[in-house]
Amino acid sequence: MFRPVSLFVGLRYTRAKRRNHFISFISLTSILGLTLGVTVLIVVLSVMNGFDRELQRRILGMVPQASVMGYQPIEDWQSIVDMARQDPRVTGAAPFIQLQGLLSNKGMVDSAFVSGIHPDYEGQVSILPNHLKSGSLQELQPGSFNVVLGSALARKLGLVIGDKVTLVLPEAALTPAGVIPRFKRLTLVGTFEVGAELDGMVGFVNLEDAARLARIKGNVEGVRLQVKDLFTAGQVAWDLVAKQQGQFYASDWTRTHGTLFQAIKMEKTMMALLLLLIVAVAAFNIVSSLVMVVTDKKSDIAILRTLGASPNTIMGVFMVQGSFIGVVGTLAGTALGVLVALNISDFALWLEQVLHRKLFAQYFVNYLPSELRWENVMFVSGMGFLMSFFATLYPARKAAKVQPAEALRYE
Repeated sequence: MFRPVSLFVGLRYTRAKRRNHFISFISLTSILGLTLGVTVLIVVLSVMNGFDRELQRRILGMVPQASVMGYQPIEDWQSIVDMARQDPRVTGAAPFIQLQGLLSNKGMVDSAFVSGIHPDYEGQVSILPNHLKSGSLQELQPGSFNVVLGSALARKLGLVIGDKVTLVLPEAALTPAGVIPRFKRLTLVGTFEVGAELDGMVGFVNLEDAARLARIKGNVEGVRLQVKDLFTAGQVAWDLVAKQQGQFYASDWTRTHGTLFQAIKMEKTMMALLLLLIVAVAAFNIVSSLVMVVTDKKSDIAILRTLGASPNTIMGVFMVQGSFIGVVGTLAGTALGVLVALNISDFALWLEQVLHRKLFAQYFVNYLPSELRWENVMFVSGMGFLMSFFATLYPARKAAKVQPAEALRYE
């Protein structure tokens, strides 16, 4: 079968044994460097995608995506909930009260955000019911002063189901003994675990109990919303505020957690750029490899030229050889990167079991997530191919300029 001379000779050169073993070593390191660079870039992008996904799923599944708040405690919160449910952009609405204080048990103290929730409504706006390790939200009955805590928070305070824990609120109370902080004894009836930082800082009580603690009995602080599209959350909340007759304002996740997601997006971009430099360095190792090959093959080039090969043909020979190195390195890196990205979460879990310690407990998500996106794979592979191709141009042009008479003078 007929094949172009450039392709035929170029492929022969890639398989031929060289007199100079150092050149073969440089070619091998070029392939390995490109493979490693592409692999690392795919894996890092997949891990960053995984963190972004899990933060949206876990943190924004627990905190309000959007909320309608009152400058004063809201009495007729049911009308806001009913109006929100009529909006097709809203998938759920529920009242809430937010308290901040200290939880104390047997000398152990930790800060906590304690939310007052309605057990019948909370499942519409939160992933909490699906992540209960023990107990039930239905145990948060009015007047019971029961509490559901994050598993990490309960563990830090040495609590088990049925234990009493003291909630200390920052507001002072005037008593015959003087001014003392307000506190209330709560009973632990359940724990939850979403695998995020919130496990160590959040608790839930009944809405009416929270209202009594906040001294707004019968009222609520706001109504939280669950929306179909996270990026329209703020607009949805402000649209509801505009329909209300009263002193209301809107808040959404971009105000409370927006900087976190912006930081992750920026970090992902910067990591991609830095790792692309690694791929570029590996790709341009091809330059040094091909330059040495050109020097080593000057007599071969001269013979081909005397047989009638044009400068473009000679240039094509070395472009084929360099591109072959790039293709092999990029394909190997892509395959390895996809394999690692699909299994890195399981590997990290296995490593934690072997070491008997949690490696990611102190982060926003307590395990190593990964989400492989094929558009990332195509982008990284394409950049690898492109850089490898451009790396062949200079050596190939140098080969095309070899003068046959000069090269064969001392042969």
